[in-house]
Amino acid sequence: MIVLDLKDARPLYEQIVERFQHLILCGALAEDEKLPSVRNLAMELSINPNTIQKAYGELERQGFIYSVKGRGNFVGSSKVLLEHKKRELKQQMINLVKEAESIGLKKEEIIEFLKGN
Repeated sequence: MIVLDLKDARPLYEQIVERFQHLILCGALAEDEKLPSVRNLAMELSINPNTIQKAYGELERQGFIYSVKGRGNFVGSSKVLLEHKKRELKQQMINLVKEAESIGLKKEEIIEFLKGN
């Protein structure tokens, strides 16, 4: 389910967050599906449980998962998650367009790039 890249410069918890976000957004993990326990996932990945706890905390803060005391962590509402991802992508596109305009590209050229031509 989760594969970590030990050569990646990012902290392990960030990689875990990114992998779960992808699994949730692409539908591999369904809404309200139970996630592996912190202990089980830590053993499966051979890493410290605190790393998993930190990743789960970040996912919960971002609204990707929610926790139920005594029962574990579950996937959050996919509608909310997709809106979050759309906003994030929109901001990235705005930043790219501004950067493209700053080096002299015209809007027509940018549109052609977006069309894939």
